[in-house]
Amino acid sequence: MSDEQIRALVDDELVARLIGSQFPRWAGLPVRPVEHSGWDNRTFRLGDELLVRLPSGRGYVPQVQKEHRWLPALAPRLPLPIPAPLAQGEPGAGYPFIWSVYGWIEGEPASIAPLGDPLVFATELAGFLRALRAIDASDGPAAGAHSAFRGAPLEVYDDETRRALAVLGDRVPADARAVWQAALDSPFAGPPVWFHGDVAAGNLLVRQGRLAAVLDFGCSGVGDPACDTTIAWTMLTGDSREAFRAELALDEATWARGRGWALWKSLITLAGQVDAPADAAERTVAEARRVLAEVLDDHRRAA
Repeated sequence: MSDEQIRALVDDELVARLIGSQFPRWAGLPVRPVEHSGWDNRTFRLGDELLVRLPSGRGYVPQVQKEHRWLPALAPRLPLPIPAPLAQGEPGAGYPFIWSVYGWIEGEPASIAPLGDPLVFATELAGFLRALRAIDASDGPAAGAHSAFRGAPLEVYDDETRRALAVLGDRVPADARAVWQAALDSPFAGPPVWFHGDVAAGNLLVRQGRLAAVLDFGCSGVGDPACDTTIAWTMLTGDSREAFRAELALDEATWARGRGWALWKSLITLAGQVDAPADAAERTVAEARRVLAEVLDDHRRAA
């Protein structure tokens, strides 16, 4: 079964069948899709207090056991709530993978929720990431395929980045190449630490204008924390970016690699939209170009 077939298969009726056959104590609770579901998993609300997540493709399945193993160990050491896995489901009803039930956390994604004070938001997010980095990482899962190679050396994506640069040609400023080379020339010296791997606005919950929880640890692991800095260019600006950077307390080499991570994502997004219809790609291209401009400007300031 292909990933496309799996995504087409998963709906609220399938989730209700899986719950009814494997977790009778929750049978009969209403199932409804979550509005902002993400790509790696299809996500559904189960009653008022539960959440069901089903991997949308084979490559995301290892994240299920990782979260069940590590989130309960990480949670007591962090200053904000993170998802709490309550049960692991098995393949069934035509769905081929393991899946999860979590506790529901109230809030709205920072991608749509208004922030009360962006400086407070940035500082609290950086404090969360510092606390995560401080947790003993000696037995944690080393960065690799399970983390989409977040936390691994940027060289993993060197060929892909250079192909994107070749496709884009003069559609992007020439110093994009300098940003990428600076990132490659700033290797991680260790020791490996815990990283989240996908610090994006959609994975940050806001309640009453404040950061309330950090979601989706599917790309988490132990390695280089530079990947967790990309939010500095994808969401934060001006004083909030500076507050985030000051509180995060990472060296310039880490920021250079962070710019590399943000650059990579912007470039592959732009390259992937070169032949797309203009109206379909407009919003995606505009956001990728905005992030690219922020990264390039920050690189010039640091030079």
